[in-house]
Amino acid sequence: MKKRKLKLNKTDKNLEIIGWISVFGIWILTLINYYGLPEIIPIHYTASGKADGFGKKLNIIVLPVISTILFIGITFLNKYPLLNKYPNMFNYPDEKTEKNALQQYANMTRMMRVLKLVIVLIFGLIVFRTIQNVNGNAEGLGIWFLPLTMALIFIPMTYFLINAYTKKKMT
Repeated sequence: MKKRKLKLNKTDKNLEIIGWISVFGIWILTLINYYGLPEIIPIHYTASGKADGFGKKLNIIVLPVISTILFIGITFLNKYPLLNKYPNMFNYPDEKTEKNALQQYANMTRMMRVLKLVIVLIFGLIVFRTIQNVNGNAEGLGIWFLPLTMALIFIPMTYFLINAYTKKKMT
């Protein structure tokens, strides 16, 4: 199968822009609030969203660092090796052919764009709720946090996998 270059459409470009804005947003949120945080902050939460671990305020910097590394790493993996050298890195519901390859690549790379955005949003939400906690405006992450996180991850994955499978039937 010959190498093809996938062109980003408007949706893909918007996902990239929103993702980068979110990465910068989590950094701005963290840095603006950092000096106002007490020396000890919640750094771990139970499944029900209650704080059960505490540590130095420097630990809040870990969240934007990890989310940035994940975002850039997924961006690199999604953009370079997958389309140019290792297109079989993704698992597809059927064998790729000349007819369906570009469509399948586009679907899976868009799924990765959505998931990396979701990762940054989840980390940003943890930073936001931690800041609210230490300021006395919230208690824990909230009982809704874990179900929301699971939904944010699994709903897009399910959508894109169904999309890949239905495109398989069409081709």
